[in-house]
Amino acid sequence: MKFTKMHGLGNDYVYVNCFKEKIENPAELAQIISDRHRGIGSDGLILICPSQTADVRMRIFNADGSEAEMCGNGIRCVAKYAYEHNLAEAGGAISVPGQPPFPASLNIETGSRVLTVGLDTDDKNKVQNVCVDMGQPKLSAKDIPVNLPVKEMIEQPMMFQSRAFVMTCVSMGNPHAVFFCNDLSAVDLAKFGPVIENHSIFPNRINVHFVKVDNSTEFTMRTWERGSGITMACGSGACACCVAGVLTGRCRRICTAHLPGGNLHLNWCEEDNSVYMTGPAVEVFEGVWPKK
Repeated sequence: MKFTKMHGLGNDYVYVNCFKEKIENPAELAQIISDRHRGIGSDGLILICPSQTADVRMRIFNADGSEAEMCGNGIRCVAKYAYEHNLAEAGGAISVPGQPPFPASLNIETGSRVLTVGLDTDDKNKVQNVCVDMGQPKLSAKDIPVNLPVKEMIEQPMMFQSRAFVMTCVSMGNPHAVFFCNDLSAVDLAKFGPVIENHSIFPNRINVHFVKVDNSTEFTMRTWERGSGITMACGSGACACCVAGVLTGRCRRICTAHLPGGNLHLNWCEEDNSVYMTGPAVEVFEGVWPKK
């Protein structure tokens, strides 16, 4: 099986071109190849597949083998791969609120919806940055989903392992719990991440983010990803944190997220209510994984 290792801000996945390869059991394969000591090493496996409704389809499998609906860093890498390997004919330039037009575009089917991406290419026609129209956030507790008798999960007091938290939840096609704090270094992410992810109020589990607001246009975040653990970056999570920051009066709609792996530019556009996320996509290497 031929594969390509790619990352968006250090959020790394193994990508397989399923226009050419056939994967019998992706959930099992994801667990094997994600192992950083005995496998290739990654946060999971992403399959780039043909689609009936878009240019390509993306399927995401976390390091534990569970399938996710969406991956913000992953979709940028899928867009780069599909464009540079001619898996689809790119559309024309698209305009993105608050940014110059992107010269090429693709539509990508995800587990939640079809998303449009804009591609920024260099003089060698290689994709450097990708802007993703992540769509409108879902704020209803039942749509995230969160099993609590409230309409929305905005600044909701919670207790996890006898410690008090204030939580805001947002769905960006996948579920996110956001916690604002004054000192990220004081948060034991390895302890509270899995506890919150697997809490009984989250029927589909949840991604966990702790956020320090630097100023009205910048915030710094750390992430525990559902099914993968601590990661260098979470694109959909950064979008959720932007939305949570606006809803709680902490951030403006256009802001920069600082993640351990780098920065993302975010715009929760007032005109169409969609969140636009812009960031890099990087190919690391190609290889062959022996089929057993």
